Amino acid sequence: MPTVLVTGPSAAAREAAIAHAIEDPSTPRSDGVAVILEGLSDGNPVLQDSEKLLISRIAPGCLCCAGNLVMRVTLNRLLRQRPARLFIGVAASAHLDQLRSWLSSAPYDQLLALTPDLHS
Repeated sequence: MPTVLVTGPSAAAREAAIAHAIEDPSTPRSDGVAVILEGLSDGNPVLQDSEKLLISRIAPGCLCCAGNLVMRVTLNRLLRQRPARLFIGVAASAHLDQLRSWLSSAPYDQLLALTPDLHS
């Protein structure tokens, strides 16, 4: 499953970048998209859950360190839905390489294909 790590200055910026990528006509349409957003919405979410769009929000914190268990549970729950693409909005890029390494390790190495990052 193509997986994109999305970075940016705010949750709203990351969410807008993901929405733009989903709607981009040059991007192949897929049956379903899953989104994990680190950080809470500002009250005006751009993305809305639907039959074809699964959205999970995780409280801010390092997804590869303190938030590892929450991230793992959230990711596993979304993968059971078998989306065609996955976007992960990351609040801080300090440990992006560690997160990428974790997502490239078993069992996720058999399920996810990391694509170039998206910067909002």
